[in-house]
Amino acid sequence: MRFSRTLSALLFLASIGLIVFDRPDVRPQVFSVFRATVVDLASPMLALAGDPLRRIRNVGPYFRNQAALADENARLRQELNEARYWRDLAFRLRDQVEVYEEALNLDAPVARERVGAWVIADPQGPFVRSRLIGAGENRGVQAGHPVLNVYGLVGRVVETGRRSSRVLLLTDLNSRVPVMADRSNARAVLAGDNTPFPVMEYIGREADLIDGDRIVTSGDDGVLPRGLPVGQAIRDRHGRWRVQLFSDLAPVDFVWVFPYERVPPPEQDRDALTFEPLRLESPAPVVQAEPAPQPQSVVEEDEEES
Repeated sequence: MRFSRTLSALLFLASIGLIVFDRPDVRPQVFSVFRATVVDLASPMLALAGDPLRRIRNVGPYFRNQAALADENARLRQELNEARYWRDLAFRLRDQVEVYEEALNLDAPVARERVGAWVIADPQGPFVRSRLIGAGENRGVQAGHPVLNVYGLVGRVVETGRRSSRVLLLTDLNSRVPVMADRSNARAVLAGDNTPFPVMEYIGREADLIDGDRIVTSGDDGVLPRGLPVGQAIRDRHGRWRVQLFSDLAPVDFVWVFPYERVPPPEQDRDALTFEPLRLESPAPVVQAEPAPQPQSVVEEDEEES
């Protein structure tokens, strides 16, 4: 099919006009309304025409994914059975701990409700690693409370306001948290260095650590409770032990603040320790008892015998 020169010129000029008037700053309102109307009218027909084609294209991936879905379903069933076992074990251990605490007359820490909060700001910088959360003193959040997401420890609260709080992340340069290996109880201090993998410092020369050890808080400082999940132990290229944080497995968008009553230090004020001297009372005088009088008949018999 061949077009005349006049028609080709008109189409060329129409194309140039459409290109020029398609810019948002010079586009007439009439063109915008006309294009929107055409799109609205054409969308149902295009969707109806493309639906059979999409269904035909999805036949192959559907059958190819059946094997992967079956394997994933079997894996999820196995994980569900394991989770049920650990749940029952946790219930039994909880009952045993309650019996032991009652028998030993121990004062267990009072369990308080966790406080959920959304992260409202991410003031990151080259030397700062922190978060702002939408919960403050009005909901019982205080400085020092641990902050966790779905997988593990994120950091701790360092500043509180009326409706917001600042959370210092474990990766911050100023973060220092005592930790230990869950397998061997090897102690260390998790120090942030503004990298995604904080370093473990003050480890003994013969520390029992292996790659993949689960790292939890030790509670040695009395600020954070014992046993909060932190991450896995890994070695860097320089041979230093670092921790791959569990909290990095998911975006830090929603967190929980766990109110924790830290252990108070012993009383340092000597004036409060007052000792009263012992008062030794003088012994009471010993009174000698007089001999009891004997009966008259007994006295007369003694005289006759003499």
